[in-house]
Amino acid sequence: MSVNQLILRNLRKNLKNYYLYVFALIFSVALYFAFVTLQYDPAMNDTKDSIKGAAALRAASILLVAIVSIFLLYANSIFIKRRSKEIGLFQLIGMTKHRIFNILSAENFILYFGSLAAGIFIGFSVSRFIIMVLFKVTGINAIARLHFSSQALAQTLIVFGAIYVLIMLMNYLFIKRQSILSLFRVVSSTEEKIKKMSVLEIVMGILGLLAIISGYYISSKLFSGDFITMTELFLAMIYILGSVIIGTYLFYKGSVSFIFNMIRRKKDGYLTINQVLSLSSIMFRMKSNALLLTVITTLSALAIGLLSLSYISYYSAEKMAKSQTAGDFAITNANDAARFEDALGREDIGFAEKRIEVLQVSANLKNIMDTNLEGAMVDPSALPLPMISEENVENIDVGADETIFTGYNDILQKLMNLKDTGLVELKGQTETISLRYLELRKDFVVSGYFTNGGQPIAIVDESVFKRLKQDINPAIQKKTSLFVGFTLKDENQIKKANQVYKDLSFDNNDLNSSRLEISNKQKKTMGLIMFIVGFLGLTFLITSGCILYFKQMGESEEEKPNYTILRKLGFTEGDLLKGIQTKQLFNFGIPLVVGLLHSYFAVQSGWFLFGTEVWTPMILVMVLYTGLYSIFGILSVLYYKKVIHGSL
Repeated sequence: MSVNQLILRNLRKNLKNYYLYVFALIFSVALYFAFVTLQYDPAMNDTKDSIKGAAALRAASILLVAIVSIFLLYANSIFIKRRSKEIGLFQLIGMTKHRIFNILSAENFILYFGSLAAGIFIGFSVSRFIIMVLFKVTGINAIARLHFSSQALAQTLIVFGAIYVLIMLMNYLFIKRQSILSLFRVVSSTEEKIKKMSVLEIVMGILGLLAIISGYYISSKLFSGDFITMTELFLAMIYILGSVIIGTYLFYKGSVSFIFNMIRRKKDGYLTINQVLSLSSIMFRMKSNALLLTVITTLSALAIGLLSLSYISYYSAEKMAKSQTAGDFAITNANDAARFEDALGREDIGFAEKRIEVLQVSANLKNIMDTNLEGAMVDPSALPLPMISEENVENIDVGADETIFTGYNDILQKLMNLKDTGLVELKGQTETISLRYLELRKDFVVSGYFTNGGQPIAIVDESVFKRLKQDINPAIQKKTSLFVGFTLKDENQIKKANQVYKDLSFDNNDLNSSRLEISNKQKKTMGLIMFIVGFLGLTFLITSGCILYFKQMGESEEEKPNYTILRKLGFTEGDLLKGIQTKQLFNFGIPLVVGLLHSYFAVQSGWFLFGTEVWTPMILVMVLYTGLYSIFGILSVLYYKKVIHGSL
């Protein structure tokens, strides 16, 4: 057999066994080339005034390179170790290490650059679709065309050429450092197969569970008022991050073995064939892969969490915009309001108008504050608070000694929780009025300009409003005290009315607001983030899924002699496959469940900072991620089925 025939034979064998590696490589190249193409696409010029599209995509492409590089280098290390016996046989028949390296390099060159060419072609083909997706989620009105960029091609070739050089360097150092005897022991020495748990491992397992639980507990208390200063919040976040990551490592290093060992002890050693093929194997395999599984779990949780938060903000854009305008449009100048009113009339757009005078008073809320803010940046005894008269709000009737709060923001509700009743003090420049606090309502009656970032609005009796108006403190007043709200009678005319609003080009437009403009702006920003995080998360999901799949391929080949013995003892393929299915459920399910739990507690601790809806966006992201991740578990079962079938 000639060297060329040997290369082609090995190439066919590798392509057959590592088709997922080839797929992941093609996918990664395609996605990277498409991202880089977007940076040089003329259509991206339309986004420059609204989003920093090119800069964001450039940053994403760098992260993509990091993910792909780590995946390719790690996958190559798995493959070269799996071929260690083959390399040893080459040396036994008289081949030099230099000759063996040349053969492997030729194989890798054909496989790698063949995949690179296919990836570039696919990336170019789908680049128009990707930019259409980007324009859709960001709400940008632009035309997406198929565009080939020589700059993107050169950049892709340079990046993946550099990765190829690193792969070749890794292979060269591996072949050079290994002796013939060590090559036949590489695989057996890479997996830990200790059959007895030590006291240290039991302690590590318990500590791992306690660390994760404590991290979850602190995260649930993060914005509940227990941590009020920036230093306390920072230290709490550092503790959560450290305890969860370290706890995850200890969980894989000791907790999994500890839990399964307890199950095995309860059965007094009498295990079924399913339990032997699943629990016993996982107990000892996960120890050696603890660091890898920790990285995969942590990054999976990060991807799910970031995607959930960005989708929460995107999903909540319209509701948040409505809370900031208290209607469809908010104007804070009488002349501007008159111009806008006339313009709507000329366009035959029906609307309802509401005018409210809004004053700022200094409020003492210590008696109704359910959170200890001592030492915090906010002083609850002198808090600037917007105030309006009951005359401007429908279905509200308060006495001269009463007040109602409305329009409370979710963020401040977490940080400054209010009691159901109590006394509050509203202060002018010289006069202080004590009022009985009745209730808190969710309705937003004025625009966000007056609410200082989401504070409630105090609704008081007309007589109280007049008294404090005569004694206002000019130091805390806004530029204007007039709120003019416009609510359209026909919601279908919102786009037409918004165009009227934009055409008027108000001088003090920073004080005015349009619900549709605010919503579109948030969707553009969060849509871009969601687009980038989604594609990066998809890349990481595929690469990490492939790594776990490759590990299962290696384990199946190592365990093949065991399957042969079990088959000879009378166990059928179906009997063995049931145990393998349980094993893969744990192998892929444990990192997935832990990652989902990490992301769940991370999202729950601060979702209100990003939007108003949490469950629907978070569940959709988690279900999608679980579905895609499960594909690799199914493929692993199918590969094991093939190995079991060939064991006799």
